[in-house]
Amino acid sequence: ACATRIEKALRKSPGVTDANVNFATTRATVQYDPGTTGLEELRGAIRKAGYDALLPEPAGSGSEAEGEDAETTARAAAYRQQKRNFLIAALLTLPVVVLAMGGHLIPALAPLLEFRGRGWLELALTTPVLFWAGREFFTGAWKAARHGAADMNTLVAIGTFSAWAYSLVATVAPELFSGVTGATAHGQHSPVGVYYEAAAAIITLILLGRLLEARARVKTSGAIRALLGLQARTARVERDGTEQDVPLEHVRRGDVVRVRPGEKIPVDGEVLDGSSAVDESMLTGEPMPVQKSTGDKVIGGTMNKTGAFRFRALKVGKDTVLHQIVRLVREAQGSKAPIQQLADKLAGYFVPVVIVIAILAFVAWFFAAPAEQRLTMALITFVSVLIIACPCALGLATPTAIMVGTGRGAQMGVLIKNASALETAHRVTTVVLDKTGTITRGEPQVTDIAAEGLDENTLLRMAASAEQHSEHALGTAIVSAARERNIELITPGSFQAVAGHGIEAQVDGRTVLVGNVRLFKERGIPL
Repeated sequence: ACATRIEKALRKSPGVTDANVNFATTRATVQYDPGTTGLEELRGAIRKAGYDALLPEPAGSGSEAEGEDAETTARAAAYRQQKRNFLIAALLTLPVVVLAMGGHLIPALAPLLEFRGRGWLELALTTPVLFWAGREFFTGAWKAARHGAADMNTLVAIGTFSAWAYSLVATVAPELFSGVTGATAHGQHSPVGVYYEAAAAIITLILLGRLLEARARVKTSGAIRALLGLQARTARVERDGTEQDVPLEHVRRGDVVRVRPGEKIPVDGEVLDGSSAVDESMLTGEPMPVQKSTGDKVIGGTMNKTGAFRFRALKVGKDTVLHQIVRLVREAQGSKAPIQQLADKLAGYFVPVVIVIAILAFVAWFFAAPAEQRLTMALITFVSVLIIACPCALGLATPTAIMVGTGRGAQMGVLIKNASALETAHRVTTVVLDKTGTITRGEPQVTDIAAEGLDENTLLRMAASAEQHSEHALGTAIVSAARERNIELITPGSFQAVAGHGIEAQVDGRTVLVGNVRLFKERGIPL
């Protein structure tokens, strides 16, 4: 209901062609004509609907990673606040529930729990649960009411306040309820029922739901943060005849950038001179480095392994491949599945219909129940309809599942384009993959050793000793295989990386070559 109301307010704004609001990801995506309206006008429309919004930072005002860090910090703060509210509510609600229900669950406790002033104690414990820990429900309901609307907060606020107010009057002035029976209020078998435990328990349980929601948001934001963490924070740019380290957001298209071994490539571009092996596993999933030389394209966020080179920046900022992936994940998290679109439409009508039904149920029970129970039965029914019918699951279960699912997929290297694809995934009968690297471990392993004229361990010892200082994925696999066999390695006397071919090292007085076919052909060694 909340998301639907904001969407309607935005769509009514001049120049807006479409609006999509997702409360689970706390994001709104708006398509509008900048010549007709602007961000402040859109924010004003949201405020008129009883909500507020944080505007995105202008382009160039800071790195996207910094913006994501700020958003993550805000989500973490919201989670801590929800956790504090829930813990306080739970600590106060537990004794209220024990006082009210303990004697029913464990009859032996009944005499201990019956004492004068019990109703006042329950009142003292329940009041802060509603109006401090659960204040967000009442402030939310008030904001909605000021704009002539109703939402989930309205149902919770009306239901819990009704139970609390009835119990308050029953505690302070029980003589007003002559002839009405119910739960005990003052220790003896009072003729007046109180329902403090119902109000407190409802607030506490819904706070638990919101706590889990906030926790899911914090965890899922880690997927975006991890993707943005792949990019470099600075770039070494040639300007005015010198090399300058500049923040990533200051790199311009056409800049000449130098990358050294072991550094991340800052933006997308084309190699001008030099050569190197580049680890592109973050993009392709393939563990083998790709050889790059003049004219080859390089992708921002990938890792330069061996050589140094210069390249011209072709795509910067949000135009890079990495940021397109980030955008894809964000759009997937914020997209709506067909079932969610239906749920949002229903939620818009659901709340007012539920309020009407609750009122009708109250009236019906008030006149249908026995005279001594009519007010109690009517109140219980009224509160039950309001609380049980809360559209929490209707409006939040689907977007939260999509948010967590797409975020977890991104962490595992699976990009989901939108919620519709996720919803229809259960119909998939065949999966076609273009390469085995997509579904393998993501790192090479030594599976077989063909040692002609040598013992396997001896050959592995020589190769692993030579590869100790290599950063190549195959070299790392060879060293790992030797260590798994507990083979003691020898420190090489010399080591040289032959770009695009392999390595040459002196091990135990011998020259050891480890590389591809080209290396051995150039050295005249038959295979």
